Amino acid sequence: MKVAINKLASLDISSVVIESVDLSLYIAHVRVGDTEHVITDRQGKVLKTRNLLEMQRLLRKAVSSEFFLRQRSAYDEMVGHAHRAADNSMELPLGREPLPDWLN
Repeated sequence: MKVAINKLASLDISSVVIESVDLSLYIAHVRVGDTEHVITDRQGKVLKTRNLLEMQRLLRKAVSSEFFLRQRSAYDEMVGHAHRAADNSMELPLGREPLPDWLN
């Protein structure tokens, strides 16, 4: 499911997951209950940035819950191993605090 960035304030968000999709491409999801929703811009397109801090700045204006960075490893593909059914992603906490002024 998708949710527009301007509708985030009305949701009961438990956390935000910023996913590193490619080398420098990030998309974001919000967790509402047990469900993850992709965040879209006001036009309904998936919200994408090329900078992690830029994504955090955009979302911290609307969401005060904890943020996580999700990274999926491409190691198995790179060494020629078959695709595994197991999830090889990791999530690192980015915290709940606002960004320091020098980063804004």
